Amino acid sequence: MSAEPTSPSAPRVAVVTGGWRGIGRATAARLAADGFAVVIGYAGNRDLAEAAARGITAVGGRAVAVRADIADEGQVAELFRAAATEFGGVDVVVHAAGRMRLAPIAELDLAELDTMHRSDIRGTFVVAREAARTLRRGGAFVGFSSSVVSLAFAPGPTATDLFLDGKDEETVARPAAQPPLERLGTPVDLADVVAFLASPAGHWVNGQVVRANGGIV
Repeated sequence: MSAEPTSPSAPRVAVVTGGWRGIGRATAARLAADGFAVVIGYAGNRDLAEAAARGITAVGGRAVAVRADIADEGQVAELFRAAATEFGGVDVVVHAAGRMRLAPIAELDLAELDTMHRSDIRGTFVVAREAARTLRRGGAFVGFSSSVVSLAFAPGPTATDLFLDGKDEETVARPAAQPPLERLGTPVDLADVVAFLASPAGHWVNGQVVRANGGIV
């Protein structure tokens, strides 16, 4: 059952998992600029998460960083409770946390596969389930996937540290050439889409896959 809607005078509240870097960090900053109080969820890098929160508060926004393993249902519940305690509830959940390890099948260590499965499959379910239980009426859940689900080659080209790590210029140039705009996307490109979906203007977009990938088909 959805919680009660926020009152007109209360700030809307967003929980952003993975909000300490890349798309998540850009999204947290954009939502804060739009007037949201933001809870930045992180698993390990406390310094960067707190720096992201300070960056928001330094320009007059409201933000806190809260540690939570997204695959641990107890910790995720605590993340949402922290949002309720600090800001009064949750109106938007942006699930931007995840792991990516690219390797040929013959070279991928099973421990890496298990880690990705725990984070990207179980973690996504745990966060989505808690969002369904907690979001106030009129709330929104935005998750991220990759254009690789519809292509036989190359993941969706967004220039995050996670995407760029370990790749040489030639490897980066190939996906950058795929979109008609002939460039990699940026975290801000994705944050702008999330901001629309999280706003009242985006509430008629419901249960859809939005391919924000520069035009790759």
